[in-house]
Amino acid sequence: MKFIFSYLKKYKWMVAIAMTIKLSATVGELLLPYVLEHLVDDVAPSQNVKMVFAWGGVMLLLVIYVRQANVKANRLSVRVAKESIYEIRRDLFWKSVNLSGGQLDEFGLPSLNSRMTSDSYNLQSFIQSSQTMGIRAPIMLLGGIFITLTMDVGLASILCIMAPLLIVAVVWVSMKGIPLYDKVQKGMDDIVRIMRENITGIRVVKALSKEDYEMRRFEDANTRLAGRDIRAGIVMALPGPIMTFMLNVGLTIVVLVGAWRVNGGVTRPGVILAFLTYFNMILMGVMGLNRVFMMMSKANASADRISSVVKQEDELLPVPAEEAAVTERKEYIVFDHVSFSYGKTVSEEGENPDRARFDGLERQKCLEGIDFSVKKGGSLGIIGATGCGKTTIINLLMRFYDADEGHIFIDGKDVRAYEKDELHRLFGAVFQNDVIFADSLKENISFGRDVDRRELEAAAEDAMAREFIENYEDTYEHKAVVRGANLSGGQRQRVLIARALAAAPRILVLDDSSSALDYRTDAALRRAIREHHADTTTIIIAQRISSIMSMDDIIVLDEGKMIGHGTHEELLESCGMYQEIYRTQMGN
Repeated sequence: MKFIFSYLKKYKWMVAIAMTIKLSATVGELLLPYVLEHLVDDVAPSQNVKMVFAWGGVMLLLVIYVRQANVKANRLSVRVAKESIYEIRRDLFWKSVNLSGGQLDEFGLPSLNSRMTSDSYNLQSFIQSSQTMGIRAPIMLLGGIFITLTMDVGLASILCIMAPLLIVAVVWVSMKGIPLYDKVQKGMDDIVRIMRENITGIRVVKALSKEDYEMRRFEDANTRLAGRDIRAGIVMALPGPIMTFMLNVGLTIVVLVGAWRVNGGVTRPGVILAFLTYFNMILMGVMGLNRVFMMMSKANASADRISSVVKQEDELLPVPAEEAAVTERKEYIVFDHVSFSYGKTVSEEGENPDRARFDGLERQKCLEGIDFSVKKGGSLGIIGATGCGKTTIINLLMRFYDADEGHIFIDGKDVRAYEKDELHRLFGAVFQNDVIFADSLKENISFGRDVDRRELEAAAEDAMAREFIENYEDTYEHKAVVRGANLSGGQRQRVLIARALAAAPRILVLDDSSSALDYRTDAALRRAIREHHADTTTIIIAQRISSIMSMDDIIVLDEGKMIGHGTHEELLESCGMYQEIYRTQMGN
C-alpha cells in the first residue's frame, strides 16, 4: 500500500475533500432514520400538520443533500483515481522501456503487459472505491451501532455482539485472499503470453494447421487461471453468505424482541422502524467493507507486481571516467577479449512464473574470448550458425547487457562510460524481427526524429524502398497496419533499413535484415551504403555469404567462439566452416 500512497500524496487535499464530503453525506444518511423515528413517535401523535410537513421537509432536504454530496464526492474520487493511475502507468511504461536486457528477460514481456493492463486496472478500482466506499462503509457500520445505542441499548446490544464477529471474518478472509490473487495475476501472465505468441505467429499456426494444438495450450493455461480464480473467489465470497445469515438472524431477533418490548410499553414503534433501517445500513456497511477488503487484496497484489518493476534500479548506469577501461588500440570499434553468459531461466512450481528466477550458478555461455576491431568507416560481416552469438555481439556493443569479461570500446571510449542516449544516438540499427508500427511510412522511417523530407527520401532511396513507396497513391503517408501486415517481407525490411539510415548514424547495424530481399536488391542496397554512407561504420549480420563477402573484415562464429577472422579471400583459404558455407550457398 505504500506504493499506492506515494502517488496519492500530491492529491492529498483533493482526497481529503472527497472523503470529507462523503463523510458528511453518510452522516446525512444516518440521520434519516433518526428523523423518521422522531416524526413517527413524537410529531405524528401531536397531530400538528405544520410540524409534520416541517420535519418531512427536513427529510427531503437531507435526501437532496446526500444525493448531491455523493455525486460530488464520487466525481472527485474518479478524478483522483484517473490522474494517479495515469502517473503509475506512465512510470511503469517508462521503466519498462528502460529496463536492461537482463531485467527484460527476468520479468518477461507477457508479465509486463499484464502489469500495465489488469494490474493497473485493479489499482484504479481500489483508489476510486477507497475514497468513497472506504469512508461510507465503516461510518455506516459504526455510526449505525452508535445511534442505535442512544435509542435502545437492549436492541443495540444484539448488533454489538454480531458486528465484531463479522469484521473479524472479513479481515481474515482478506488476508487469505492476497496471495491467492497474486497467483491469479501470474496465471493471467500465461494467458497474455500465449495470446501474444499466437497473434504474432498466426500465419505459422495456420500454415501448419496447429489451431487445435494452440487451443489446447490456451485451454491448459485458461484452466489453471480459472482454477486459481475460483479458489480466490470462493475464499473471498465466504463473508457474504456468513454476514447475510448472521445479520438476518440478528434482524429476526430485533423484530421479535422489539415487538415484545413495544407490547410491554418499553420501546416505541418508531424506534423499531428506525432499528430495521439501521440494521440494513449496518448490513450495507459490512458488505461494503467486505468489498473494499476484496479490492484491497487485489490491489495489494497488483501494487507489489507494479512496484517491483517501477522500483528496479538502473543496471546499466554510466561508470565514472576513473573506473572506465582504457585501450591503446586505435580502431573505431574494439572488442577486447569479451566473454558473456546469459542467466538460465528456472521456472517456479513447474509453471511459467510471472517473474523468472535467474540462478547465478547456472549460466549459459554465449560468447567466449571475442576479440576484433573495426576501423572508422570500415565494415564488418558476422556469419555463423543459428545461436552462435551473432546478435549477442550487437547487444553488448549497444550495451543492452554488460560483458562478463573483457571490454568494448567505441572511438577509444569504454561503452560503459557513455550516457545511454549518447551511446544509442551513434547507431542506426535493424534487428531480427524488428517492428513496423501502425502509422504512416513517413513516421515509421523518421520515428520521431528531426528528419526533413529530403533526408527521408534519400534514406528510402538508399534502402531500395523509394520506388514501392511512391507507387502508393498517398506515398509516404501510406498507413502501415500493426507489425506491417499489409507490407511484404521485403518491403518491411526496406522500410526498417530506411529508418536506420534516416538519421545518418555513425554506426549502421543490420542484423539479418536482408533475408527477404532478392540478390539483386541486396547487392544494390550494399552498393548504396558504400557510396552514400562511406563514413559510416557498418556491421552486417547475415546468413547469406553474398551479403558480407565484400566487407572489409568478416568474423565466423561457432558456439560463441571466433573460429575465423579476415577478408573473404583469406577465410576461403583458412576457415573450414566458411569454405563449407560458401560451397553450400555459392556452388563451386
